[in-house]
Amino acid sequence: MWLNGPWSGKLERMTTSEQTLKTGAWELDSNHSAVNFTVRHLGISKVRGRFNKFDASFVVDASGNAAIEATIHLDSFDTGNEGRDGHVRSADLLDVDKRPTLHFKAVEPVLVAAEFEITGDVTLGGVTKPVTLEVEWGGVQEFQGDGKRHAGFSATGTIKRSEFEVAPAVPAAMLSDKIAIELDIQLIEP
Repeated sequence: MWLNGPWSGKLERMTTSEQTLKTGAWELDSNHSAVNFTVRHLGISKVRGRFNKFDASFVVDASGNAAIEATIHLDSFDTGNEGRDGHVRSADLLDVDKRPTLHFKAVEPVLVAAEFEITGDVTLGGVTKPVTLEVEWGGVQEFQGDGKRHAGFSATGTIKRSEFEVAPAVPAAMLSDKIAIELDIQLIEP
């Protein structure tokens, strides 16, 4: 078992209150990151899924503030049901041919803390709206697998499909207007 290997030593998580984040561009660790969503169907149950392809930019300046951007590639929509996923990607709903990405950009650099908010502009298909994410910082830890320090955070927020003109013909009773977003992001120190 891998826990008996070089990772079996005691791990001590360091939080941002114990250290400053190294300046520069932190790299997305896509193997340990996820962009998930939940949407209510028929008002009676939730459909959960993920986007399998996304990019993120996290650049820390000399004052310790981070400029944050992310792009989600909508053609990577995945609920584990091929038929449903193809329909959601179609012109009936996401219309990934016309709207290939969803882009988030924080309106200003943020100071990372144990818990904080990021307000940013979300752009989807030419429509831009503000969205606020609630963030829980996980801290920084050296990963013995690559010998580098990794930082992690979880963020949650909600977007309304009506604000982005997604599936305007589909009533909210069939597919809820609110879509919950859950991000688990791990970054590699520069």
